[in-house]
Amino acid sequence: MRDLVSRFLDAGFSRRDFAKRLMALGFTASAAASILEPLEAMETSRASAGATTSGEKVISGTGGELLVAQAREAGVKYLFTNPGSYEVGFFDAVVDDSQIQLIEALHEGLVISMADGYHKVSGKPAFVNVHSIAGTAQMAGQLYNASRDGSAIVVTAGLNDNEVRSDEIRLGPRPGFDQKEVNRQFTKISWEARQGSSLPLMLRRAFKVATTDPGGPVYLAAASTALEEKNVSAAIYPSERFLFRSTVHAEPAAIEKAARLLIEARRPVVIAGDGVWKSSAQQELLELAEHLGLAVASPDTRLERDLVFANFPTHHSLQIGDWDNGSPFVKQSVDLLFFVGAPDVGGNAVPRSPKMPAAASIIRLGTDTDSLGRNYPTDVALVADVKAGLADLRAAVDSLVTKDRCASIAGGRAEGVRSYSGRVRAQLEKEITASLGHSPIHPHELGRVLAESIDKNAIVVSENITGKYESFRFGFREDEQMYLGTSGSSLGWGIGAATGAKLAAPDRQVICSIGDGSVMYSSSGFWTQARYHIPVLTVVWNNRNYQTVRQAYYEYGGRMASSGKYAGMYIGDPDIDFAKLAASQGVGGERVEAGLDLPAALQRGIKATRDGKPYLVEVLIARYGGGAESTWHESFNLAARRKRSV
Repeated sequence: MRDLVSRFLDAGFSRRDFAKRLMALGFTASAAASILEPLEAMETSRASAGATTSGEKVISGTGGELLVAQAREAGVKYLFTNPGSYEVGFFDAVVDDSQIQLIEALHEGLVISMADGYHKVSGKPAFVNVHSIAGTAQMAGQLYNASRDGSAIVVTAGLNDNEVRSDEIRLGPRPGFDQKEVNRQFTKISWEARQGSSLPLMLRRAFKVATTDPGGPVYLAAASTALEEKNVSAAIYPSERFLFRSTVHAEPAAIEKAARLLIEARRPVVIAGDGVWKSSAQQELLELAEHLGLAVASPDTRLERDLVFANFPTHHSLQIGDWDNGSPFVKQSVDLLFFVGAPDVGGNAVPRSPKMPAAASIIRLGTDTDSLGRNYPTDVALVADVKAGLADLRAAVDSLVTKDRCASIAGGRAEGVRSYSGRVRAQLEKEITASLGHSPIHPHELGRVLAESIDKNAIVVSENITGKYESFRFGFREDEQMYLGTSGSSLGWGIGAATGAKLAAPDRQVICSIGDGSVMYSSSGFWTQARYHIPVLTVVWNNRNYQTVRQAYYEYGGRMASSGKYAGMYIGDPDIDFAKLAASQGVGGERVEAGLDLPAALQRGIKATRDGKPYLVEVLIARYGGGAESTWHESFNLAARRKRSV
């Protein structure tokens, strides 16, 4: 019945057809007429208010009501927020909205990471509201992550305008400054709005900019006076009138040149970046790699950026791991690099030698032209949607060589790649096996047991840079787990991102795999999971250490490395009880100290989530790498220094 009414109001069928369908459902002719009468009156009223056949409708209300109406038409399902008093006009409009579900977090950083996780899993733009100047500033760490990853997030905020009367206004920008300047470097663009009637237009613009390739967060600050302004009118448009995406194809001559290079290369390597996942081109890349016997690497995560997605199946025989110019495979005369939706290589300092083979030809495919050839030159640039570009390349290859010759080329290449990846995998399996049964639990053991315990298609949200994930079968197919991370490395992302991921995919298992240091940046996210019954299983890898930073200190080779005293790295004494931390916010959990207890604990956590409850399993694990044995920390006792016991 609801669908019939909706289709009638949207001019899906005529008055006569509507009546016929009602009578087919058992309604009498008089009953059908009584239903039609108020609907037709509604249509007349809507037309007089400015509705058109193109979907445009003019509505009147407060600025906040206009903003919410346009958000609804943009397809917003969730509002991620931490509310404030200067947004009263906005929240008064959304409080009883039947379409938009409010998801509250207790800190603005969590708000952004939840939106980020939701966008990355759903592929849809995420909608956020944060408090004015202070909330805007507090979200910066996670907005940085989202900007690095190109996540389509529309951030709105209240604005206490410092250019109306007093420039020293509370929770307003400092005198002479604008609120939009606070986060400009972490957004594609930032605006301020001061008129209620302009809010729908500016929100449409925000959604359009956020979702246009390359995507990224945008920011719209709306003056409190604009949100509360009454009796204003504006046009509201459906999403198809302003959100659209065309598939861009590369120039045919460039496609043919790239295809010839791929055919003629002796030892080509594909570097698969996140543009593959974002354009849903995983299958096309897999097929092209198998068709031509191409080795596939991930961007170098040691210096450039951490993974956001596993863009090529991690256990595939053509996968050679992270790109490393010094690896045995690359040293065997790699003569072609094909960057597929991937940024250029280039570390955090001027390298002593090039990060790519000097004689190798370079092909780049993607729409983010700013990142193509940023540090190293390019021989062929394919400015195209990654999915379309790979399909065009496959067609060009097939037009240039016979099926038999292509099979011969692929067979010869693949044999060498599989031999190399097989040796690497065998060595890794030996390392994992040797790590089992230790006390404390070795990270390899936690990784192995966790990978075997969770669903084959689980989503693993990782904020654990030194975690051991070699046992996981990451990829995009039904029997492969989905990896989700952030390239920004600003701590505090994982718990929120896992929460947003579960909202985006409620029917898939979501695991938050997170380090102990990262938890403490975002632990109030457990409250959100409990309040809204968001069943995420959080696994805390607790080594009482900022291990990534400690290893950098060790590699520096200075006084800390020689003395074993690593400043600020040990975060035991006192030890944090993560299970109690979660329990204080309504999330059940437990601590595991012995490997034999790990499988049962994970199963209890999985059962809890299947019952609709979030759960936490804290696992005490061993540290590894340089300085791992050190538990030194700065000793200071203020209480002992007091002159009075107060």
